[in-house]
Amino acid sequence: MGKRAGRVVHIKCRRCGRRAYHVRKKRCGACGYGTTTTLRHYNWQRKTLQRARII
Repeated sequence: MGKRAGRVVHIKCRRCGRRAYHVRKKRCGACGYGTTTTLRHYNWQRKTLQRARII
């Protein structure tokens, strides 16, 4: 496995602050900074509201 200490893949994103900015891809995996101007979000990230069924 050798000398692997110097290689950095993800650094802190300047838009969202999370450590998800990929240095070589030049894009953030968390917010989409680098490719989109809008924040990256998907519907599957939110839990749906479970409403009680009235019969």
